[in-house]
Amino acid sequence: MEELAQLEAVALVCTQCRLAESRTQVVFGVGDPAADLMFVGEAPGFHEDQQGEPFVGAAGQLLTRLLGEIGLGREEVYIANVLKCRPPGNRDPQPDEIGACKGYLRSQVTLVDPNVVVTLGNFASKLLLRTEVGITNLRGRSYRWWQGRLLIPTFHPAAALRSQQKLIPEMQQDFALVREALAQPRHRPSIATPEPSQMELFS
Repeated sequence: MEELAQLEAVALVCTQCRLAESRTQVVFGVGDPAADLMFVGEAPGFHEDQQGEPFVGAAGQLLTRLLGEIGLGREEVYIANVLKCRPPGNRDPQPDEIGACKGYLRSQVTLVDPNVVVTLGNFASKLLLRTEVGITNLRGRSYRWWQGRLLIPTFHPAAALRSQQKLIPEMQQDFALVREALAQPRHRPSIATPEPSQMELFS
């Protein structure tokens, strides 16, 4: 998609926040630009910063495995992060960094136009759902989200690996919800007005 490629070209030279000074490269997003399913994580880690692609290494392998269990390949989905640059030491994103980057994510969601969005981990889930509820209590269900999309929160693959795989069965349950959600028709609002709770990120 030409518009998505143009947006990526802008992001690759972005200097809107301090992370431009410490990154190796921008990690914009990867996958099918017209995917029905989009994943949103927190921010690139060390390996992502080196390779320029989100969710590589062991966490990426687990994500690929879980996708395969519901009959999908990575090339059939779109994968991005809230931040496009790695925070030093993998620290939490700061509010001004989120503010500088949110236009890219908003545009990615708009251009890819997925029916289902899966947030990976506590940070992305709380941010996109505009809630202080933690991922343990958020996961296990789908939420009607921006412009009729369904949002399904689940654990971050890296957290599942750190749990000695104790969280993987719960992630498998969440991915089963994803498979069901993909089979449902999208309920687009008759008036294109963003929900108040989501206006800060998507306005």
